[in-house]
Amino acid sequence: MGAGGWMNEATADTNVLKRVPTAKTPFEISDLKKAIPPHCFKRSLATSSYYLFRDIAICYTFYYLASNYIPLLPKPLNYLAWPIYWFCQGSSFMGIWSIGHDLGHHAFSEYEWLDDTLGFILHSSFLTPYFSFKYSHRSHHAHTNSMEYDEVWIPKRKADTLYSEVLNNPLGNLIMTVVRLLLSFPMYFTFNIHGREYNGFASHFYPQSPIFNASERKQIWLSDAGMVVAFYALYKIATATSATWLFCIYGAPLLVMNAHFIFFTFLHHSHPSLAHYDSREWDWIRGALSTVDRDYGIFNTIFHDVTCAHVVHHLISTIPHYHTVEATKAIKPILGDYYKYDDTPILKAFWRETKECIFVEPDEGAENSGIYWFRK
Repeated sequence: MGAGGWMNEATADTNVLKRVPTAKTPFEISDLKKAIPPHCFKRSLATSSYYLFRDIAICYTFYYLASNYIPLLPKPLNYLAWPIYWFCQGSSFMGIWSIGHDLGHHAFSEYEWLDDTLGFILHSSFLTPYFSFKYSHRSHHAHTNSMEYDEVWIPKRKADTLYSEVLNNPLGNLIMTVVRLLLSFPMYFTFNIHGREYNGFASHFYPQSPIFNASERKQIWLSDAGMVVAFYALYKIATATSATWLFCIYGAPLLVMNAHFIFFTFLHHSHPSLAHYDSREWDWIRGALSTVDRDYGIFNTIFHDVTCAHVVHHLISTIPHYHTVEATKAIKPILGDYYKYDDTPILKAFWRETKECIFVEPDEGAENSGIYWFRK
């Protein structure tokens, strides 16, 4: 369900760039769980299935309209209709992919085998290695905003002059934004772009990758098999129709979905007010709180509130998406200043973060604090 009216209200603190406290929290995760209504923890198979089948129906409707009616439009109307379809269908893809993400967190039903089966099918359909992502994403949740051990969106340091100097200008930001939105999704899975440094080849497709432990490697093979089947199916579709048809119906919307994913995950974990911590200072709850909720308007509903209720998701990832907004409202009084919500218009916020969040360094005079802030 959508965020509702409360997410559209201006924040009480007009200074959205005010830093979130970095002192040890005066509350524990148990205090937050007690504040959340018990029904929010209930994973209803019926409710979860409703959202899944609703999204699939919307996706099929877009496909049916595009494949049957856009080719009938006269030029140049068809040239206008295709990009509209790509954006709408790519957004639909992102909604279904988000449910796959919830399946990986076991937030869909009480049956883990069912969650994994559905998640494997859904994510493979969108060229995402399900189990590989499930395990690396679990590590991300376990080490959020740790300079050494977080799995994704590891910030650069000032010493990396490619980012702090060469690309730190409007043209460089624009180039990085385009490359990031178009390529980062497949590059992350293939070459661990934006991921932590490992000894050895780190890839979500490589079962011996240091990303995974020994007990997980068999399921990485299964993820790869799912990808092979998906690519083979796409190949058969392309030979039965054409590569152009496949790109217009599936490929271009997939690129839009990829861009959506990079766009909102970048904004989840990039904000001038949020700290990163090294091993001298990091703890789990402050890391989990080092993310931000934002208002994406109608896309809150389309993306199942992963955009506007991401903080609570990092605190308790098994809460179903249809309860996360209510759970957020319940814990906000306890979190106080530790909760970050930014109501800056989303495109403005994205451009601001691409300019302001270039690299991280400790404050001057606090070089040994273990706490790092974004700089430009």
